[in-house]
Amino acid sequence: MPYDAPSDLDTFREEVRDWLEENCPPSMRTPQTEDEVVWGGRREKFKNPESKVWLERMAERGWTAPHWPKEYGGGGLNRDQVKVLNQELSRINARIPLHSFGLWMFGPALLEFGNEEQKKRFIPDIIHGRTRWCQGYSEPGAGSDLAGLQTKCEDKGDHYLINGQKVWTSYADQADWIFCLVRTDPTVKHEGISFILFDMESEGVETRPIKLISGSSPFCETFFSDVKVPKDQLVGEVNGGWKIAKRLLQFERSSISASGFGAARGSGALELEDYAKIHVGTDSDGKLLDGDLRGRIADHQMYAKAFGLTVRRSQEQAKAGQEVGHTASIIKYAAAKMNQDKYELMIEALGTEGLGWEGEGFDKGAKMITRAWLRSKGNSIEGGTSEINLNVVAKRVLGLREHQ
Repeated sequence: MPYDAPSDLDTFREEVRDWLEENCPPSMRTPQTEDEVVWGGRREKFKNPESKVWLERMAERGWTAPHWPKEYGGGGLNRDQVKVLNQELSRINARIPLHSFGLWMFGPALLEFGNEEQKKRFIPDIIHGRTRWCQGYSEPGAGSDLAGLQTKCEDKGDHYLINGQKVWTSYADQADWIFCLVRTDPTVKHEGISFILFDMESEGVETRPIKLISGSSPFCETFFSDVKVPKDQLVGEVNGGWKIAKRLLQFERSSISASGFGAARGSGALELEDYAKIHVGTDSDGKLLDGDLRGRIADHQMYAKAFGLTVRRSQEQAKAGQEVGHTASIIKYAAAKMNQDKYELMIEALGTEGLGWEGEGFDKGAKMITRAWLRSKGNSIEGGTSEINLNVVAKRVLGLREHQ
């Protein structure tokens, strides 16, 4: 049943509220620890059994991808309905049922560029969390200059043969499939790239985690040695992958920015000002004792408010059919700066509590902030470096010439 008029939306809200009340398990409305986050895939292990129930129920409604077409398993909701759904999920502090590069990046690109057979094959598994995807973009010699990639894809008649290396491949060691940029014509740069999909259990695929300063290893080096790929797993035309790659990057930057680099619903995490008041103290009026820090936190909150309004404006422009493609670069750059500034302020507010790493003697929340502060250093690299995004803004938004 479509819901368009405001009264219909009110009816839709009531139905959503009733359904959530009946189907969202109690523990899915509580703060979520990092090891309870659900990424899906063939090897998913649910620490909390109710996470599996919550994922299955939401996926069955198509509400893990509420705006995707119903014919592929999505919710088929319009933007107003999605907004209502998100408001109702937030109202009960519901956890996100599925974190997925398939939902955030690959799925939207496949819906736009894939053929019908590919959509029917891959989209339902993304929605239900049955397949976990990773992104094969950056290479040791092609990070900021992504179009300089050299991973070779040769046409062997009945299949493609892939040889090369990727780096900074997030969660490659846990992914089931990869969406990958490959070189199909070495004589031209952007016009010699194709977009291909293959199973990470294919013979010749090897992954090696990269250990970061924060102690965790979400990134990997990924090696391909004579990997055979069926030809029907090429998306779009041969040598036509750069257009798909750029579009997917817009989806990636938008999803990163909209999430504020991981402020997951239901996380229950304290806000910056909460930590500052706890660790710095307050005066008799409840104001933060350190006036200088109080002023900088206020500046950050104003920046965050302006950022949120800018994201909202961009979403409304897109809703009105206006071109907002390069706005993703502006928002991604701003989101990276905002998140890094927030954790710098948090570390300052923690004082010596921010020196904790593991073991007893330090607050658990403080140790999480210390690791998140170190992790935030990567925000200006992942999803397109800040320098690349500023170049996009300079050339595509401001119209500046090269080297100006």
